[in-house]
Amino acid sequence: MKANTVKAQLTAALRSRSPGVTNGDDYLQAAVTVPLVENAGQSAVLFEVRSGKLNWQPGEICFPGGRIEPNDDSPLQAAVRETMEELGVQAQDIEVLGSLDIMVSPIGVMLYPFVIQITADLSFSPNTDEVSEVFTVPLNFLLNAMPQTVYMETLTKPLAGFPFDLVPKGYPRGYRRRAKYPVLFYQYKHYVVWGLTARVLYDFLEIYRNQAAGASRE
Repeated sequence: MKANTVKAQLTAALRSRSPGVTNGDDYLQAAVTVPLVENAGQSAVLFEVRSGKLNWQPGEICFPGGRIEPNDDSPLQAAVRETMEELGVQAQDIEVLGSLDIMVSPIGVMLYPFVIQITADLSFSPNTDEVSEVFTVPLNFLLNAMPQTVYMETLTKPLAGFPFDLVPKGYPRGYRRRAKYPVLFYQYKHYVVWGLTARVLYDFLEIYRNQAAGASRE
């Protein structure tokens, strides 16, 4: 093929597309909301305590959300649908404020977070099959809180059938250290927010801090 033809075809193909995540199917695709509520005239962030009946992460603290299903039109639709199902609120009770950055977790989750304002009162009717408790934390408390940061390590190990004859001689056959990543912990009363939820919370708080700081300088 002529070089000029290849160049023209590739230029047309690449400029007409938007970059995506080519290996997204390797991850569990999920979406959550970071719900803001008004409590005694002040902004607060709502959290859930996962039901002890659940097989995955029972009893842990999280934001409303879950797996993106094939019939969801978008990650946002999945996040709002899950929020409605888990908290017992209606679509008209939810105002979408915007999206946070997509988070790709070392544990195999690709998470799409969205910030919402719940305009309903605080008398939620959570789905007890999924949610054992709902609580709120004042936004001012979170903005002044410094999370505890520790680190975990990711490892890789070739499984049965790995073609060692196709890789350089001496390639490790056992576990191999790859990278470490931070794990954050926020504490409020007897509640502990950690893991992916804490990372999403941290990103949300940083965006708000930067916006507030910029507004104060104007």
